[in-house]
Amino acid sequence: MKRVPLIPTLIVGIAIVAMIGLGIWQLERRSEKAALLARYARNVTLPPMAFPRDPTDAKLLFRRASALCLQPISFAIEGGRNARGGTGWRQIARCRTGAEGPGFTVQLGFGNDPHAKPVWKGGPVTGYLTYAPDHAALIAGMVGEGAPKTLMLVADPPAAGLDPNPGPDLDAVPNNHLAYAVQWFVFASLAAIIYAVALRRRTVAESPPPR
Repeated sequence: MKRVPLIPTLIVGIAIVAMIGLGIWQLERRSEKAALLARYARNVTLPPMAFPRDPTDAKLLFRRASALCLQPISFAIEGGRNARGGTGWRQIARCRTGAEGPGFTVQLGFGNDPHAKPVWKGGPVTGYLTYAPDHAALIAGMVGEGAPKTLMLVADPPAAGLDPNPGPDLDAVPNNHLAYAVQWFVFASLAAIIYAVALRRRTVAESPPPR
């Protein structure tokens, strides 16, 4: 009987243990996300607050907030759906709040022209907090949360000449951790099966022919 190769077996074993660990961790994150979603539902009912000094505080998602934009620094556009469910272009501005202030991002409203910039010079803005677009890859959610997401203010009412933004949508924050956990467990199972089959074929190939 041939000996099991030590180094390859050790590498595969470590990989399987790591994938199982990631699956268990995702199950723990699932319960944490459920509690966070309950907090988001409460946030919608809370009174307005000033734009947070820490724009990565995820516990404040969907809170109503206000801020003063002294000067818009830059503008960007993103596709999306407005308050009426129609498609359009989100007009997003980065604002300066003072010489030493951290600034903030605000979604001013929706336009129909992807090349048009809003004629907006800044001023007081009210609305609710949500995540700014970051185009994170799917694999970041499978492995972990990745870098902290940045909050932005969704203006309500919108800037002059723009269509209204949609209201807070709790369904936009999915709790996918169970699916990620299942994927890691499946990966671990496949790795174990594939390696067992490879060992079996190796044993058969190295066995002496019958006399």
